[in-house]
Amino acid sequence: MRALRKLNTTVATTDRSDGSLGDLQDFFIEKDGIAGYTSRGDFRLTVFSQNTIRVSISRASYDDFSYAVIASPAKNKFTIDDTPGALIIKTTSIKLVVQKFPVRFSFYTVEDVLLNEDDAAFGTSWNGEQVTTYKKLQPNERFLGLGEKTGSLDRRGKGYQNWNTDYFGYGVDADPIYATIPFYIGVHSNTAYGIFFDNPYKSFFNFGASNNRFASFYADAGEMNYYFIHDDAVGNIIQHYTALTGRMELPPKWSLGFQQCRYSYYPDTEVITAANTFRDKDIPADAIVLDIHYMDEYKIFTWSEKDFSNPSALLKKLNTLGFKVVLICDPGIKIEKGYHTYESGKKENVFLKYPDNTNYEGQVWPGWCHFPDFTKPETRAWWKKQLKSYVNLGIDGFWNDMNEIATWGQMIPENIELDFDGNKTTMRKGRNVYGFQMARATYEGSKALSKKRPFNLTRSGYSGIQRYGALWTGDNVATDEHLLLGVRLVNSLGLSGVPFAGYDVGGFVGDADQKLFARWISIGALSPFFRGHSMINTRDSEPWAYGEDVEHIARNYIKLRYQLLPYLYSVFFEASKTGMPVQRSLAIDYTHDPKIYEQRFENQYLFGPSILVAPVDSKQEFAKVYLPEGAWYELHTGKKHEGKNEVIVEAPVHKLPIFIKESGIIPVQKATQNTTEKIDIIEYHVYAGSKEKTFVHYTDDGESFDHEKGNFASREIKFSPKQNQVVLAEQVGDYMDTIKKIKIVFHHFSPLQKLTINGEKHKVKEEQHSFFTPITKFDPVIDPPPHFYDTVQTITITNKPAAIQVKW
Repeated sequence: MRALRKLNTTVATTDRSDGSLGDLQDFFIEKDGIAGYTSRGDFRLTVFSQNTIRVSISRASYDDFSYAVIASPAKNKFTIDDTPGALIIKTTSIKLVVQKFPVRFSFYTVEDVLLNEDDAAFGTSWNGEQVTTYKKLQPNERFLGLGEKTGSLDRRGKGYQNWNTDYFGYGVDADPIYATIPFYIGVHSNTAYGIFFDNPYKSFFNFGASNNRFASFYADAGEMNYYFIHDDAVGNIIQHYTALTGRMELPPKWSLGFQQCRYSYYPDTEVITAANTFRDKDIPADAIVLDIHYMDEYKIFTWSEKDFSNPSALLKKLNTLGFKVVLICDPGIKIEKGYHTYESGKKENVFLKYPDNTNYEGQVWPGWCHFPDFTKPETRAWWKKQLKSYVNLGIDGFWNDMNEIATWGQMIPENIELDFDGNKTTMRKGRNVYGFQMARATYEGSKALSKKRPFNLTRSGYSGIQRYGALWTGDNVATDEHLLLGVRLVNSLGLSGVPFAGYDVGGFVGDADQKLFARWISIGALSPFFRGHSMINTRDSEPWAYGEDVEHIARNYIKLRYQLLPYLYSVFFEASKTGMPVQRSLAIDYTHDPKIYEQRFENQYLFGPSILVAPVDSKQEFAKVYLPEGAWYELHTGKKHEGKNEVIVEAPVHKLPIFIKESGIIPVQKATQNTTEKIDIIEYHVYAGSKEKTFVHYTDDGESFDHEKGNFASREIKFSPKQNQVVLAEQVGDYMDTIKKIKIVFHHFSPLQKLTINGEKHKVKEEQHSFFTPITKFDPVIDPPPHFYDTVQTITITNKPAAIQVKW
């Protein structure tokens, strides 16, 4: 049925054979926009916010169901101007011009700068069921994002496919892989826009591949449904996109620590040995991750009686050592009479079915399996009941794997039916959201069963996956190329609304050598999700497995991460509120600087707002780094560099190039063995600069949801160079932490004279500072040699929730 009735109107007509959207015949003003129909299809334009307009185009009725979008249109003021040749919709941020004959869409800023326009000849077109929108390429236009896609930061000249795929040992240019996030950002003419194409069918994006005329996005079936977003900065566009698709809930603090995995640690004595070794060797860690061998013949919700005969005792022992446990969860349910999960799933009718109402069977680790239909509410409720045994035992984290769905043969039939929350469809439409809904079921189920925040990791997902957990980049390979690819993948995921992401440090497939592992763990320590993982029949890949020198390097960088936890946790809190990523491609803050898109610099990123990481491969002894606008300080030495410059720095395997942005404010603590250790002093490191900066230091109990009821502590730190002061605002929130003293560390300031705290004179000390904790055995190659120390000035004051003004 058509969405609109046809009115008696006389309009110009065209009759094209290209299947594109035809001439406007009539339109209606609706509450949140306009709706119209043409000679070839209908369209509806919905103003979701001043910065976001939804474009829906269909030849049948509209499909408003979406797993990705959780927002509704706000009450927005906008104007509509009906001219002879066009309709013009205008918000405070976007001007949308709808050409009438034929219907084409062009987006402008309110200052009339062209952002994005349909190709004049094609616009939105159909080729059978396939629906495509063609957008004219703008001069020097760049394309960013699209989630978990290999390749370069700038996607111009490339094409991509979205079809979630289990891809073991994928190549550095492989596509598609595990997750679908059909959202990209276009950049040109000193402005930017975003497009989110919310259609879960197999879809394709072409950013000028094999043509120099248009970019296009299309799907095998379904309607053309996209959201156009514009703001004055890329970071703001990401925030608007995540306002549509949701933001992550604050994860448990322990999940930001180091996690150690192996395919697989078994029997249970090997798990305890690994945990004890971390503590014996003074290497911080928070979690041990158990792969499929903890189960009885790979059957989910079971334990191997042979290798894990007493899981309760194992978890208690690990808990005394300060370790959480994360369990792998695969969707395949073995078809086995008497197996409780199989029997209850069959009884409650939760499995995927063929059109003839028989349960689908596919082979995976346990053998022939049925698979839950996670798009069915009753199935998600059933999954929660299955999780109860794990949660009651004390499991704190879950790892959703093989959820593309992966099956032997990799050809899951597309005629399998899915409930789709009552909007019944087939795997043809549902494959890209299957893993997303499994992650949802695991997160919502474990959250409901426990008063603690669950940690939830997934391999597969769709736009909105950030609401339910972290995403890692799957079965990577132990090579330098994959080391750097992992960085780009996480950068791209951050640009695409997924702040909690990472890769298997050291590489899952194959054997890393000493230098590769050392370099990888130094970079991984400055990534959002930090996990070491390697597969069966490869060499051991724990931090101590590569010899004493690499062990020292690993210890230093893991401790660096733990020192930075107050900074990192605060950045995660920001991500939960705004959608801003933790690992930030330089394209967010330096969008129109062409240097950051060069292949030699495209891997660089900001870790939070103030720490610049320049990843280099394991073979490099020196690195060429591009520093964007502003002044920058080497973390290791304190050496100052002016921005908009290329610099060559030493980069031996123990020294990853890391820089601090001028005026940066970084909360730091001592290096603990795990995140539950109490600390009594916090350091606020302030770097000299000419720009005013603020940073909000956030903390809470790290594990419950009480922060949502006000049980948190938040404090804004503001550095004002023109006023020669640092102000710690009054603490907000009811949480009582264990901090007794505050140490403010001034980097690269002239000697501070007449310093006062709330008007009273205070003495300044000069110290030698290193971000690397020295160890007993001094090795000039591995431990902090003299040039790793930075001369600083410090003050120490009693922590008070009241405002504190430090002035000089």
